[in-house]
Amino acid sequence: MATKRSHSSRSLSRTYTEAELWLYRDRTKGLLRRYLRMSVEVGRLPSLLGRELFRARVSSYRATSFEEAVIFVRDLERCLEKLNELDRKILTRIIFQEYTFDEAAGVLGCWRRTVGRRFADALDRLSGFLLDAGLLLRFPDTASDAKKTCQEGKTSKSL
Repeated sequence: MATKRSHSSRSLSRTYTEAELWLYRDRTKGLLRRYLRMSVEVGRLPSLLGRELFRARVSSYRATSFEEAVIFVRDLERCLEKLNELDRKILTRIIFQEYTFDEAAGVLGCWRRTVGRRFADALDRLSGFLLDAGLLLRFPDTASDAKKTCQEGKTSKSL
């Protein structure tokens, strides 16, 4: 049975199931990497990094306009602000700084198992925030379409 998740004390417009959110993890990671690149391009380090040095790769990806890049960066920052501090630190170490779970656990002073569990949970919560903000597009609902169709079509004539 899929459990429902409340994403934080800050209310979302919708509650998502674990089964819905894990599908978005790779897309959320991709958006975070894009956020890092675009933040640097618009002239600011991501708010999660502060003044730290980081070892992530930066490419020459360009948004269609500078204004769109600034809006995207600010919208994603608002979603990240809804996460608790430990979740933001875990995402920073693993996605932006490309630490392994073991390295992140050592830096954060917690167990590797905790980092692995919290990383997945943080991605799920962030995915929910991104879905609500419209930064992440929802997959089409195929379950309801499957119930409405059949192989033969609506009318069938026997000969």
